[in-house]
Amino acid sequence: MSETRDVVIVGGGHNGLVTAFYLAKAGFKPLVLERRAQVGGAAITEEFYPGFRCSTLSHNAGPLRADIARDMQLERNGLKLTRPDVSTVSLLPDGRSLVLYSDLKRAAQEIAQWSPKDATAYGEFGAALGKICAVIGKALVLTPPNIDSPSSGDLWGMLKTGRSIRNLGKKDMYRALRWGPMAVADLAAEFFDTEPLRATIAARGIFGTFLGPWSAGSALVLLLRAAADPTPAGSVQFPAGGAGAITQAMAAAATLAGAEIRTGAAISEIRVKDGVATGVVLDSGEEISAKAVVSNADPKRTFMQLVDPAHLPPDFVQKIKNYRSVGTVAKINLALSALPEFTALKTKGNGNLLQGRLQISPEIDYLERAFDESKYGNFSRQPYLEITFPSLSDPSLAPAGRHVMSIYMQYAPYKLKNSDWESQRIALGEAVVKTIAQYAPSLPQTILSHQIITPKDLEETYGLTGGQIFHGELALDQFFTMRPLLDWARYQTPIERLYLCGSGTHPGTGLTGGSGANAAREIAKALKK
Repeated sequence: MSETRDVVIVGGGHNGLVTAFYLAKAGFKPLVLERRAQVGGAAITEEFYPGFRCSTLSHNAGPLRADIARDMQLERNGLKLTRPDVSTVSLLPDGRSLVLYSDLKRAAQEIAQWSPKDATAYGEFGAALGKICAVIGKALVLTPPNIDSPSSGDLWGMLKTGRSIRNLGKKDMYRALRWGPMAVADLAAEFFDTEPLRATIAARGIFGTFLGPWSAGSALVLLLRAAADPTPAGSVQFPAGGAGAITQAMAAAATLAGAEIRTGAAISEIRVKDGVATGVVLDSGEEISAKAVVSNADPKRTFMQLVDPAHLPPDFVQKIKNYRSVGTVAKINLALSALPEFTALKTKGNGNLLQGRLQISPEIDYLERAFDESKYGNFSRQPYLEITFPSLSDPSLAPAGRHVMSIYMQYAPYKLKNSDWESQRIALGEAVVKTIAQYAPSLPQTILSHQIITPKDLEETYGLTGGQIFHGELALDQFFTMRPLLDWARYQTPIERLYLCGSGTHPGTGLTGGSGANAAREIAKALKK
């Protein structure tokens, strides 16, 4: 017999949990249905080899939007974050390294060893980025306005944003308007001469995207990510217990607020009758009626799989088909018998500098060549890599004396030319290890086991269509009022009482919780009417 609920939320990723929390605080009784055995989506911790646990996908804590972390009282619900002094260490093939600290002054001292001019420019860039991204951060909290018929709230929000931009002053206002459409390589070159520094900063603008450093609009990605963390290279936060500790704390907060969470509850269909969402059907055949359905799945999965497209306007269906949601990221997790020794860090303290994030992105052209491979359907044999050792800050993740190595690999296109990911899985892992071994020759001898997660795995196992970690490309034409589509950026859909709350909605910048919080605000308003 069908049961009836206030709100059913499809998917227990971090945005679904944030939405559930705020809807429960607004007086509703949301039910979160998660198809896997644990909540978390891309923010999960799993054992991948006996005794070794890791943040399976996302290995950095966002950073979460401060107001969301405060409202959900995540620390009281068990979340403990470690913030290492080292932000990023960029490794070079000639045995040198560029060390950037979270503290701007200390980072500038390190940069001065390469270029006194760049050390001064780093402070200027950081200050400008902080001012501009404070304004962008305010825009990311807004609901995108209705372009055709803006409400008084829309007009007021746009007015406040316009005033904030004007208050930047002429120089930074010009920068704010100019930087977004730029290639991030050009932006970095305007401030810095040191090639490793340019590439380290530029890498932040291409992470998770089908863009290279010379692609127009890649600077926008940097600005969107810097809105939550304005340090030029980005800071690092590690949750004790891995990324899954974040979503476990969120689940606890949502449950305390009055939400219910069910795992192992895969949705086969969102039911629609006469243009109105009426509930969901589970794979088990169970039906749950609801006054509203909220999808934390990406837009393509929601509209092309969970909903019968016959319930949608044909032009909407066509636009969703063309919504770009193709990933380029793979994830490799290694169980190690010991820490590898990096040639560039021997004289600087190998262990201390490994507590932050390592990057293999020695120059802009290196990044562009890695991107070139993916454009033609091949994964890069010399990829851009982001590496962390979470067991250094949290020894509970590995047996005593042993370690976990977490690696983001880019570029690995979702669709391979003349091949498939199952046959290329081992070759992908070998290419990553071979690349790192150029900087740490002892690495291959320390590997006990690999976990290799391809873009196809991101889709099939973790529900990310096309392997796109942001639920859709972050780009100028899929941003703000156009995320996911123009006229449908306000968390509503063409189906009445069906809403979106995932990263495929504004702001969609990863593990911040912004999309979930914004969506909950608009859904609560709509349901209270």
